[in-house]
Amino acid sequence: MSRLILLRHAEPSEDARGRCYGRLDVGLSEAGRTHSEQLPAALAHLEYGAVYASPRIRAWQTAEPLARARGLAVLADDDLRELDFGELEGRRYEEIEASDPELYRAWMETPTRVRFPGGESYADLKLRALGALERIRARHDAALVVTHGGVVRAAVAGWLAIPDEAIFRLDQSYCGTTIVDWLDGTPILRLLNYTAPT
Repeated sequence: MSRLILLRHAEPSEDARGRCYGRLDVGLSEAGRTHSEQLPAALAHLEYGAVYASPRIRAWQTAEPLARARGLAVLADDDLRELDFGELEGRRYEEIEASDPELYRAWMETPTRVRFPGGESYADLKLRALGALERIRARHDAALVVTHGGVVRAAVAGWLAIPDEAIFRLDQSYCGTTIVDWLDGTPILRLLNYTAPT
């Protein structure tokens, strides 16, 4: 048996509110920093021998207390980063809607089919996320991975053969914990988006 514990990063700073951000590197809010410091106690019952994170600062700041509590270093994997929204990065949603209504409508109606100008599509994200997580799983019996909502959704959907258009039925809260075990190569979802009380 092998296990991956996937954790969405803590709440980002106010700067990100109302903005399109994936590649954009924003840190944690005060509440997010507080929550991330509480995670080692909340997840103390879980066994893991490695901590991986997206290189985005919001994921890294969430991962550091978890690694420090176990005497581990955080290992970065660029393929764990969030979807790259390309030219839309950092822009406000209402600004995108006004300046590029066709792209905005396609994004809102069929988000997994859109390729963002200068960025990625959901298919790109899913391919690289599943590849990264498989590499991590091959190296460890149990690893904790701090990443982004899009990565967790894409991975769970891929492992459970959930259609792309249904991924937003998988809720992803800040610091939501998802656990997947593999038994004889078959992924078994043990927990989805559990958020420990703070």
